[in-house]
Amino acid sequence: MTSTPCVSTELATQPDLWRQVSTGFAQYGGALPKAGQRVAAVGCGTSWFMAMAYAALREDLGQGETDAFAGSEFPAGRTYDAVVVISRSGTTTEVLDLIRATDLPTIAITATPDSPIVELADHTIMLDFADEQSVVQTRFATTTLALLRASLGQDLEQAAADAETALAVNVDDLAKLEQLTYVGTRWTVGLAHEAALKQREAASAWTEAYPAMDYRHGPIAIAQPGRGVWIFGESPAGLLDDVTATGATVVHHADLDPMASLVVAQRVAVAKALALGLNPDQPRSLTRSVILH
Repeated sequence: MTSTPCVSTELATQPDLWRQVSTGFAQYGGALPKAGQRVAAVGCGTSWFMAMAYAALREDLGQGETDAFAGSEFPAGRTYDAVVVISRSGTTTEVLDLIRATDLPTIAITATPDSPIVELADHTIMLDFADEQSVVQTRFATTTLALLRASLGQDLEQAAADAETALAVNVDDLAKLEQLTYVGTRWTVGLAHEAALKQREAASAWTEAYPAMDYRHGPIAIAQPGRGVWIFGESPAGLLDDVTATGATVVHHADLDPMASLVVAQRVAVAKALALGLNPDQPRSLTRSVILH
């Protein structure tokens, strides 16, 4: 590609968008679950990983029991006070089928006005200002998570400042690594899965993701010089030493909010795609929304 891909322009807007939903939470988040409610968070692909992050963080902050499911795996018959459904396009088959099938209160977060999810959900939070031209999601996903974090009482200003730092990090050497495995703990496990997905989508690259404590139970066997292990959030005791002993590159932005580290990972995925002559805006075999017939 000779021109700047849309995804590069879009991911650079994330700091401002996080501030927008954080400071304007009353406007965007009034319909979100209240503390003490039992909640399910649902999505597909990237949206599922944001749901995973939200669910773990909500529980860790003492806001209430929260589960996360892929849209196709929602357990029929389980009771919740609210179901938060994340879908950028508002047209994904699995989440629309879920909303149609459940009698539970549903809250949709989407970027697409006039999409079916707007009519089906009980409440809709419209983040159309965070929509994207690129098939590969970046800013909608993280802006959604920023909104959800704000709804839990978190101040996103430092995260936004860290994201600005992340936009200036040199990613050339990271993009040259043969393989990357991403790990996290609790809410950052979802970020690890999302970072791995970005490289698979944009660059058709071999990536993996695991809970950090589980990484040593087998996956560490692929670590070696020329490959990397990317740690989101706090590193469990001994993990850095164990990875270093393999000769693999350790990537750990301990001084950045984990969402800002994800911004670095997004940039690495784009850089790797461009180095391979791929179009990161239009990955092979992917479309903006999965609509099943």
